[in-house]
Amino acid sequence: MQVAKNINDAGQFFSFEFFPPKDKSTWPKFMERAERLAALNPLFASVTYGAGGSSHENSLEICSLLKQEMGVDILAHLTCVGASETSIDGFVESLVQAGVSDILALGGDGVGNAGDVKKSRFFHASDLVEYVDSKFSEVGIGVAGYPGGHPDSPSLVRDLEFHHTKLSKGADFTMTQLFFDNRVYFDYVERLADFGIERPVIPGVLPIQSLSSLRRIMSLCGAAIPGDLYCGVEKAFDRGGDEAVMAFGFDFARKQIADLLDKGAPGVHIYSLNRAAMCERLITDLKGEGYFC
Repeated sequence: MQVAKNINDAGQFFSFEFFPPKDKSTWPKFMERAERLAALNPLFASVTYGAGGSSHENSLEICSLLKQEMGVDILAHLTCVGASETSIDGFVESLVQAGVSDILALGGDGVGNAGDVKKSRFFHASDLVEYVDSKFSEVGIGVAGYPGGHPDSPSLVRDLEFHHTKLSKGADFTMTQLFFDNRVYFDYVERLADFGIERPVIPGVLPIQSLSSLRRIMSLCGAAIPGDLYCGVEKAFDRGGDEAVMAFGFDFARKQIADLLDKGAPGVHIYSLNRAAMCERLITDLKGEGYFC
């Protein structure tokens, strides 16, 4: 559980999320970008469990390459709804063999048809946390947190109860879904503390790099964006296209990350969208201002 241990032991830190490209012909370009970000010395990198129909084998291979060739500690995403014990055992064992000792336990959208899901013992992330913690005690476990509430949760209180269940079954830390209003994050941390949850809560930050990617991500994850921020992005696009949006997004992300760190966040997890330039500049500028020292 190297990532889980380092999160607890580190001062201010940053980390990145990558997703395995579906088309292997694009892997050389992906690896070049990943290497640029690895050179910034992130505390770890998370790797999603397949993207756009890519296989789980792709995720495993990317995890292994980043760990073995670039020396980056890895937090491997693992979804469970509809999965079998055999498939989970195989994936986790392969991760451990590749030197990866931490997972982000997620529910996911299910595998196969409704019959597959019904036969499975895994219906929620908490089921996966409990199983992995009992069978792979050497593996660190992170779980997703939703500052604005999970879209399927009937209430914020019930969402906190579900989250408490995930942590009580063996999770070591929380990684939040992206958000744009820092007050939402700090309110979430406070509500978790009131609920007796004091394990690290890492804020997830999405640097806005284009209007189209922002719209796509928001439609997929259902996170909220303040109206004035979205209007600012649209005005930037009307003024100068995606180049102006990127400049606007950089300025917003730099201020957002600085504010999070100034007010006590343990670090930040940056959703890179497999792009390097803005992330490089963000970390370099923030280091120049005295952060991440």
